[in-house]
Amino acid sequence: MLIQHDKLRAVVRAICTAAGSTGDEPALVADNLVYANLTGHDSHGVGMLPRYISCARAGQLAMNQHVKVVKDEGTILVLDGQTGYGQVIGGEAMALGIERAREHGVCVLSLRNSFHLCRIGAWAEQAAAAGMISMHYVNVIGHKPLVAPFRGGDARYATNPYTCILPATDNNPTTLLDMATSVVAMGKVRVAKNKGEQMQEGALIDADGQPTTDPNVMYTPPFGAALPFGEHKGYGMALMAEMLAGVLSGGQTMRAETQRKDDTILNGMLAIIFDPRRMVDEDFYKSEVDATIAHVKASPPQNPDEPVLVPGDPERATKAEREANGVPVDDATWEEILSAAESVGLSRSDVAGMSA
Repeated sequence: MLIQHDKLRAVVRAICTAAGSTGDEPALVADNLVYANLTGHDSHGVGMLPRYISCARAGQLAMNQHVKVVKDEGTILVLDGQTGYGQVIGGEAMALGIERAREHGVCVLSLRNSFHLCRIGAWAEQAAAAGMISMHYVNVIGHKPLVAPFRGGDARYATNPYTCILPATDNNPTTLLDMATSVVAMGKVRVAKNKGEQMQEGALIDADGQPTTDPNVMYTPPFGAALPFGEHKGYGMALMAEMLAGVLSGGQTMRAETQRKDDTILNGMLAIIFDPRRMVDEDFYKSEVDATIAHVKASPPQNPDEPVLVPGDPERATKAEREANGVPVDDATWEEILSAAESVGLSRSDVAGMSA
């Protein structure tokens, strides 16, 4: 089914409000999730809402919570999300970091105990909108491990994303690299499961450590694992993200003793935010970024129908198409959303009316 993005936001806002969120929180969650869908990242879109609501009702996600400053040393901030909605905590954390970067030129920010921060690119985009460059390393604790280390036969950590953004110039939009360090984000496995599709080869192993394309190995015991991208290279990036985000935030790393039996998604994040104008002249920054992008895009494509892109281009193209035609939501995901709505007292007819 295709749902217009404004109507999908209304559905998410209504469900979050019925669950107990107040003030700006329902809108922040809705805008963040639907924007992920609009940019083609359905893994981090409205399909996450049923899990959010389940965790909120179980007390694993603290609604109407705000970020807490644990340590303030000027250019260094240590923050605690107090298990609040990542859509609130992430935005508040970045606002603090951007303010410090404006004052000092740079801010190194660590954040612990935020419930799912969702698409990390959203927080990088917040920095870029303020003219800042930002880099992000993220880990997860709480739920079961998802990704096997290189040469390993079972999962030991999560999809640990790395994100980096360059602010827009007069001629080019932001350049945003936002990627999991596994072959695929876990949400994309969920989407494949809900659609009844197989995963691509080389993305998953089963409980015996053997290659598989069945997404159900990640949801039905005995569990399998996702694989790191680029073999040892992706594994190395994931391990550094695990330690930078988990250790320096004080939020811990994923191990047996930090695992919980519930469905909690607690993120740690290390973010480095800085003003490029403190390092080079703004005109030089813009001209060099533009020249570099023009240079790489001028490479003759191997396939005439697939020109060279830069990070952020696929998302912009998908956003334009989905804003015009609607956001696709598969039947299984929609059923989960309807069930989540019922769990907080909304009827299916109410939700159907909002989405029509």
